[in-house]
Amino acid sequence: MRLVVAGSPAAAVPTLRRLAASDHEIAAVLTRPPTPQGRKRVLTPTPVAVAAAELGLPVVEAARVDDAVTARIAELGVDLGVIVAYGALLRRPALDAPRMGWVNLHFSDLPALRGAAPVQRAVMAGATTTAATVFQLVEALDAGPVFASEPFPIDDEATSGDVLAAMADTGAELVARVVDDLAAGTAVAHEQVGEVTTAPKLTLADGRTDFTAPAAVVHARLRGVTPEPGAFAHLGETRVKLLRAGRVRPGGAGESAAPLAPGALRLTDGVLLVGTADEPLVLCEVQPAGKKAMDAAAWARGLGPLDGKVLA
Repeated sequence: MRLVVAGSPAAAVPTLRRLAASDHEIAAVLTRPPTPQGRKRVLTPTPVAVAAAELGLPVVEAARVDDAVTARIAELGVDLGVIVAYGALLRRPALDAPRMGWVNLHFSDLPALRGAAPVQRAVMAGATTTAATVFQLVEALDAGPVFASEPFPIDDEATSGDVLAAMADTGAELVARVVDDLAAGTAVAHEQVGEVTTAPKLTLADGRTDFTAPAAVVHARLRGVTPEPGAFAHLGETRVKLLRAGRVRPGGAGESAAPLAPGALRLTDGVLLVGTADEPLVLCEVQPAGKKAMDAAAWARGLGPLDGKVLA
């Protein structure tokens, strides 16, 4: 089949590469325009645009699929559109441009967690499983009939970035299978069944860490907002990014530590502990404002006595 593939972030790259290696033809790749990145705000193309250039595929860069972009897609004469985290909604004219419409790879077990941040929201909620789902794109948000779904376990130490990277590979194979089935005329889609929940995009405020919650809740939230928008707390007036943290494990460092008040810091067995509503967490890596990422215990040793020092 002749395809148009739409996507922007790194999570969409495995699907693009998998389809480029298949028997199907990619007529064009649709992605968002370059954006300023890093401290120097260098204009940088999306990971999908970079991969498409490496593969020698024509690229259409657009912040939204307006009439002009829709006309370009229609002119390509494609059979099917494949979309993975493109970053903009498609209106009815665009949905109808490919002969067979569009299929979408979504990183949840639909209809659960419809929206922009399904992996982050699942990890933040402490979920132990999720799924990659390929469905027919319709005008309603993530509401189309499902062609295929693949369960995916969530490791209790994995960040949302870890989970999404692994799911992107699983999802790429799922998409390729559905595209093959559609080409063969054997694909069957079923309407979504179950409770509809949503996964709205995270904001910077979602990264604010509340150590008055239980350790399991705090840890899940830290993992869920990593790497974006990033977990943080304040030590006095200093904003500190919390890059990596872990639970205290049986037989591990900090197991015998006395309870700590929420946000209180203590060096024990060579690790930095921070208190929560019940048991402490191990802070592994931090980044104080204006400094580079560093080992959390080394950072704490540089603070002097920790009595009275509290992350909030």
